[in-house]
Amino acid sequence: MVFINVLGWFVFIAALLVFHDARPEFVSGVQGFWGIEGRQEWSETLTIYLVGLLSLCVIISLAVLMMKRQRSRREKDHFGINGYVLMCTAVGSLIILYFEFNAP
Repeated sequence: MVFINVLGWFVFIAALLVFHDARPEFVSGVQGFWGIEGRQEWSETLTIYLVGLLSLCVIISLAVLMMKRQRSRREKDHFGINGYVLMCTAVGSLIILYFEFNAP
């Protein structure tokens, strides 16, 4: 179960790396002065990968939480908040991406 949880966090780190390349580029004042253009839109292909990776994070964290519910029966078992943090962060990111692309 620990391996699956660590795998979920590695998938989330991969999603962060894809997010860095998928988002629009920041154009500073110096770049605007010299006429250097940057990409102003999200990369469509990388955004598809980003949504897929974040969805995989949600699936993995739900699987870990369900396995933890089945296996933790003793009072000494730890709560394991990192599964909830991973799931809430991935779901929040998916919601933000949804509103980013469906804004009027």
